[in-house]
Amino acid sequence: MKEKLIAPCGMNCNICAAYLGAKHDVNSEGVRMRYCAGCRSRKSPCAFLKKKCDLLIEGEVEYCYECKDFPCDRLSSIDERYRKRFRMSEIENLTCIRERGINAFLRAERKKWRCPKCGGFISCHNGLCFDCDLDKLKSRKNKYTWDRAERTPLPEKRERG
Repeated sequence: MKEKLIAPCGMNCNICAAYLGAKHDVNSEGVRMRYCAGCRSRKSPCAFLKKKCDLLIEGEVEYCYECKDFPCDRLSSIDERYRKRFRMSEIENLTCIRERGINAFLRAERKKWRCPKCGGFISCHNGLCFDCDLDKLKSRKNKYTWDRAERTPLPEKRERG
């Protein structure tokens, strides 16, 4: 996992289906997906929040947790959708980075998203490893959804006290 693939909003682009699709060039294997090199890699501070956040537009924060309004309404909305659909939380990611540091966060993410079969990474968007689940990916109509049997949202956010 690469640090430069952690977006300001807390998205881990290392496990994004669009990033993994590009990394594995799945289009050449007959899987039609859009590609992305990651928010920081493509010089876009945050695909979700940049147009709505002056601090990100001006490059005044590296991560959203540095903002006095963290978490803002826009980030909270994205986080809610990701918790329900993709088993991850941008706010929890950012809180971990703030409290434990980027290296501890990356270690935890490596462990959490590692494919037990091949050691590659599982996509947060569909629960598939692009190294060993290519046939499953090819057969799916929606490339950005977990199978119903595998789809379990994260537990509700706990209030910190």
